[in-house]
Parts: sequence; C-alpha cells; structure tokens
Amino acid sequence: MKKLLSLVLALAMVLSMACITTASAAEITDLRTWETTSRELETWNIQKSQAAQDLNVLCNLFDGLLTNDASGALVGNAAKEWSTPDGGKTWTFVLNDGMKWVDKDGNEKADVVAQDWLTGLEWVLNFAKNDSYNVSMPNDMIVGAKEYYDYTKQLTEEQGEEAALALTADGKFAELVKVTAPDDKTIVYECLDAMTYFPSVATYNCLYPLSAKLIEEIGVAGYEAITWENMWYNGPYVVQSFIHQNEKVLVANPNYWNAEGVKRFNSVSIKMVESVDTAYQLFYNGELDHVQPSQATLTTIYNDKNHEFNKNLVEARPTKYSYQMHLVYDVNNLDGTPYTDWNTAVANKNFRLALYYGMDMTPYLARTNAINPLSCQNYAYTGNAVAVNSQGIDYTQLVRDELGLQYDYNTYVRYDAEKAAQYKAAAIEELTAKGVKLPVNMVYYIKGDSQTAMDSAQTLAQVIADGLGEDLVKLEIRTYISSLTNEVRVPQYNCLFINGWGADFADPVNFLGQETYNDPAAYYSNNYSMINKATDPDLIATYEEFTRLVNEAKAITDDNDARYAAFAKAEAYFIENALTIPASYEVAWELTCINPYSKVYSAYGIQAYRYVNWETNDQIYTTEEIAALAK
Repeated sequence: MKKLLSLVLALAMVLSMACITTASAAEITDLRTWETTSRELETWNIQKSQAAQDLNVLCNLFDGLLTNDASGALVGNAAKEWSTPDGGKTWTFVLNDGMKWVDKDGNEKADVVAQDWLTGLEWVLNFAKNDSYNVSMPNDMIVGAKEYYDYTKQLTEEQGEEAALALTADGKFAELVKVTAPDDKTIVYECLDAMTYFPSVATYNCLYPLSAKLIEEIGVAGYEAITWENMWYNGPYVVQSFIHQNEKVLVANPNYWNAEGVKRFNSVSIKMVESVDTAYQLFYNGELDHVQPSQATLTTIYNDKNHEFNKNLVEARPTKYSYQMHLVYDVNNLDGTPYTDWNTAVANKNFRLALYYGMDMTPYLARTNAINPLSCQNYAYTGNAVAVNSQGIDYTQLVRDELGLQYDYNTYVRYDAEKAAQYKAAAIEELTAKGVKLPVNMVYYIKGDSQTAMDSAQTLAQVIADGLGEDLVKLEIRTYISSLTNEVRVPQYNCLFINGWGADFADPVNFLGQETYNDPAAYYSNNYSMINKATDPDLIATYEEFTRLVNEAKAITDDNDARYAAFAKAEAYFIENALTIPASYEVAWELTCINPYSKVYSAYGIQAYRYVNWETNDQIYTTEEIAALAK
C-alpha cells in the first residue's frame, strides 16, 4: 500500500510540475516570476533610486524616452523619433501621441507632455529633493545641470531645505539648464559637447518624466515618500497589490498608449522567496515560470541523465552586471566607534593586494555557475559590451590588456600565490608596526534568513583562507534582519559589499564615475566605500590620482577611441591598486518557460526587466529548443 501511495504522490508531483502539460504548448498569459527577499524594493520614487531591485519593477510602470529591443538596439518608447542637427551636441526627441498618466486603477489623471521631462530633471538635480541620486550623468552632459545642482545645494545650506524644495522647473531651472519643451511633443537637450552616446542615457531614469500635476496633488513631501497606491503611471503596467517581502502583482495598464504596439501579460506576479532553493520548489510545484537552480540542485540535475529536467537546462544570457568586492574605508564597531584595526588595514596597499592576488575565485563563481564557473570570471570593473572602439574591440578587453590579464577557461588567471605571499608578508610587517591586531576580521553581512547567501559567504571565507591562511585576515559573517541599507550600510558596519553594477548608458564613465574621490555625485564613494571619510594620506593620494585619470578621460569627447583608451588606463590603475576587487559576471543556468532571446537585452540602462514582447511556452523549453532560438 505504501508503494502504491508513493507512486500516486510521485505522479501527482510530475503532473503539477511548472509549465508541463499534456496538451500542446501555448503562450503564458499570467507570468509568475520571483525575487529573493534580500532584494526587496525600497522606494517607489523612480527619480530617487539607483538600485536594481527598485528599477527592475519601476521600469514596467513608467515609459522613458527610449528603450531597447531583444538584440540591444535603441528603439523608441515615449519618443517616436530622435535626432541631432550638429553631430551630438543638441538632441531633439519627439513624443508619441495619446500618452496618459493614470492612477493604480487605470483612471486617467493627465496627459503626458514634454514639460514632464523637465519636471523630472528638475527633481533629479534638486539637492534638497533627491539627495544627489542620479545627478552624475546630467551634470556631466547637459549644459547648466551642474550649475543648477550646485545652486540648490548652496540654497539648502544657506536658507534651509524649504527654499530649495519650493523650486520648480520654471524660474532658476529654466534659466540655467539648457533643456526646453518648445511644445507639448518636443524636448530639446543641449549637451556640454558632442556626445554621440546621449540617446542611450534616454533609457535611464535620470531622464524620466514626472508630472507637475502630481506634485500639485500630493506635494513635494508626498512625492518624496510616494507609494504604489498614490503614484501616477504612464507605462505598460500598474500595480494591483504589494505585500512587503511577500508579493507584488502588476497588471496591464488598461489605458496604456501603446497597448496595440507591444505584447503584455495580463498580470505579472513577483513572488519574494528566502532563497533560490525555495524558488526551485515553487517552480517544481508549478507556481513559477522560471528558476535559476542553486549550485547543489543544478549539479544534481546536470549529473543525472535521467533527471526529469536534465534536458531542459539552459545557460542564461549574461546580465549587464559586473560584480565587484567593494572595500569600505571607514567602518564602525557596533557601538559606533571606529573599527580602527580594519580602517588601518584596508588603507594599506599591500593588504589590499594580498587579497587581490590571493583569492582563486573559482569555487565562488561555481555558486552562480556550477557547470562552467569560469564563464563568470571578471577582471575589470566595467561590464562587457558597454562600449566598443572603432576596431571592434570591447572596452573591457582594453582594460585587460592594460592589466596583462586575459580570459582562460581552464584556470582563474588573476590568482598568483607567489605575489599574494609577498604582499601578505609586507602587510603583516607594516600593520604590526602600526599596532593592528592580526588577523583582522573583515566583517561581512548577509540576510539572516537566506541559506543561499550563507553558503556563498562561507565559500568566500574558505577562498580567502585557502589563498592567504588565517594570520592576516578572516571573513567574519554576520546577519541582518530585513534592510541592508538601514541595518548595515548607513551605520557603516560592513567591511565588504559584493554588488553588481550595470551601466546606465553606453560609456565607461558611468562605472568609473561612481568611484571618484570627493565627488557628491559618485554613488559608490558616498554610499559604500566611504572613501571621503578616510584619513590615510597614501590612500587619499591614490584615489585623487584615479580621479584625475577619470576626469582626464571624461574631457575627451571628440574621439571615442582615445576616450576609451584613457578610461582603460584609469580603470587599470583603480584595479592595480585594489581599490575595488573585480569578482564576477552573472552567467547562470536556468529552467524556463520564457524565450530569453525575446526579452529586452542591453548592456546598460534599466530596460532588461520590462515584461513586454516576451515569447513564452507553458511547457519548459528544452536545451535544444533554446539553442535553436539562440541562433
């Protein structure tokens, strides 16, 4: 009887497995996807975020000027055409007809007009409103943008926040910033110099629209704290429901201007899960339409030729993200006092270089790709395919040439035991002389309920121990409850973050520009590395030289080859000094009912998670089917 019951249960599980039906394949109408709880959305304000976990959702709720297609090419979105009359110094975008702002229920609130892009840019550039989020690109590109940002910052400091909060896109903004709306359908941007890549910026949220009528309705403070319930939408979806750390449900915008031009799902349910193992179980139970199995699960499926999913494994398309080990240069103890041992150690170049050369990251890469771990190897800061010079050479190849590192799919080429030992010995001597207690603990926080994060952290700890022993540095794993930002990053408890950064537009500056010294627009410098709070003169001098090299490259606007070559030298300098340590690219394996080659694909911007024009199958694609689609 037990055998019979087991057979019945096994049969029931097979019949309920995700996407599998006995009927012929059909398109999915209601998508079921997932995200881990450590990547919960933290703000609904699209102007005030540079975080993928926010923008992966928000990009479906708003239409910017341009987007990308499945091959990565720029295509119109809110703008139906764009052009430059002078080789890239002035750019004109013409909007589509019939675009509407709607509330969460799809009720019309206002027309989408060109002035909305000016209102949105004013918000981004207003220091009191947006806390310097997303200002680096317009400041470096648009005439008068930096002057207006500086004006609002000075106004805030001299007269208080209220004076700057009261500003609108009229007045001082219109006087300083060379962005105009000559009519309701036309937006004109004047760049500081000829910038051929400027249209790629139009895919990013620094140039997203905001209706002045919404601000009139809820006030500036209301928009600062905007939620899905009172925001206005102009994109393909609106939010039907949101339960924090549980689920978001998006539904097709009933008054979407381009309803006939793009294919949408009736609904998209984004389930929040504790780990990829939980996601896999949901997929197996028929509750998700795709999953990236954990290392253990992937290995089991791959090695068992009789496994029901063995012929369905697919190596996913690489994402745009370049993952780095971001070192923190000003860390606090839990009582708020400086963590002096770490702050002294991380400022030491030999200590950083011991880490840089002493880690064979292959076991860590296998956490993402257990089958081909070295397909995830990364030796640069900038992501692949962001920029290509006139000879067709990818920018990251220029960086690797400067570093003398080339891909080898049989070994992790950066690891050098001899160099690591030399730098380690020098670091121990210098740090001991400064009174640092060794080994120094490198504090690393992970989300407490994520076994996947714990497994990855323990793998990293072993990588460090295997390469350097335990007499210089040890990874100390700690946990937070729900918010990495509030519980860890803001109080400065972490010595290390491993983050993926994706290009916002098609130029290396939007990677390197996030790391420059004493720059209020540099996201990582101000929010992660805390380099501006460091006091070690040698460390500061190294950052100042890197910043000089970046600014020198930024100044080259008439020759992209020379620009890329100069940026490559700056990036190589940054890495040679181990100011950050490249970690990985994201090339995972998946089981999927979604044709990955039908999705938006781009090496920059925020468009990759737009749920439009996807081809799907209510049966799991086979490895052979995806290989055919890839061709």
